[in-house]
Amino acid sequence: MTISKEKKKVLIEEIQTYFLNERDEEIGELAAGLLLDFFIDKIAVEFYNLGVEDSYRYMSDRLEDLFAIQK
Repeated sequence: MTISKEKKKVLIEEIQTYFLNERDEEIGELAAGLLLDFFIDKIAVEFYNLGVEDSYRYMSDRLEDLFAIQK
């Protein structure tokens, strides 16, 4: 999974803001970037797969609706 440089910069800033506001810790850009990379490598796939499963269920339900109108 890849994200644009612009989006990555925004996400790194959000991680830094989170640490400052929630943990009263300042972390550098490198540390926040490494944390973001970890999330992307280890966690993002799970959310992606959940999205695929949700889409499959939604489409399956819509197909059932379509079959229900057959004569």
